Amino acid sequence: MGKYSIKELERLSGIKAHTLRIWEKRYNLFEPDRTETNIRCYSDTDLKKLLNVAMLSNHGTKISKIVLLDDMQLKKAVSQIQDQDVVKQKRIDDLIFPMLQFDEDEINRLLESYYTEMGAERTFTDVLYPFMEKIGILWLTDEVDPAQEHFMTHLIRQKLSAAIDALPSNSESSKKVILFLPEGEYHELGLLFYAYLYKKKGVRVYYFGQSAPIDQIKKAARVIKPNWVLTYTVVSPPGGLQGLIKDLGDCTSDENYFLVNSFQRDAKITYPPNVRRITSYAEVI
Repeated sequence: MGKYSIKELERLSGIKAHTLRIWEKRYNLFEPDRTETNIRCYSDTDLKKLLNVAMLSNHGTKISKIVLLDDMQLKKAVSQIQDQDVVKQKRIDDLIFPMLQFDEDEINRLLESYYTEMGAERTFTDVLYPFMEKIGILWLTDEVDPAQEHFMTHLIRQKLSAAIDALPSNSESSKKVILFLPEGEYHELGLLFYAYLYKKKGVRVYYFGQSAPIDQIKKAARVIKPNWVLTYTVVSPPGGLQGLIKDLGDCTSDENYFLVNSFQRDAKITYPPNVRRITSYAEVI
């Protein structure tokens, strides 16, 4: 059985801890256990219930009406939601619990159903990418247990790699992109995601992967003459973030992209004219 703090429930459901405390006190939504130091401790059942409650609440149903539903009525009400934004969020949330339980079979079952319903590309763009952002896997924000992070990262990497391999190769005459992570950076799920999308769009991908020395990328760019070079980093690279941006500007291409995460968006960085700061794949693909 899982044990979750109220802050973990907040992160996984999107409902503020203050609101959860009010719902708990006013509507008896949960009856959490208490630790020896009197800290609330929530169960797997509580988490499942809250994800459904959050879904209905986000759809516009008042909490005073939601709390009148038993578990079966709650699940039925969620299943009848037609709003596409809420349905999209439900697909993302449905992956949370099996991740916490290390339930590979259920994760694969869900992903197969998404592939059948939406196709591989929309499964990645509409479900897996926002899921990774939500739970912190994409940017490694320590919001999930390391074991859960490694487990889910491995499964998603398998899916992305298989999807990339299944696509036809693009010719030398196609537009070209170099994808790499700078020295010391090993978190490549986002990079694989870009590799899939670029290849799917007919772009020839030159994938240099993890911890690639920037001097080698500069040399490769002079030979390949790509249309674009793209990178990002979570860790501080050698020479600092500003140094990496400057070196990126030295890469030969039509335009270079640096993908910033939420922690870097307000950083005071000077970008060369040929380096574009982006925040999402939708800006370039």
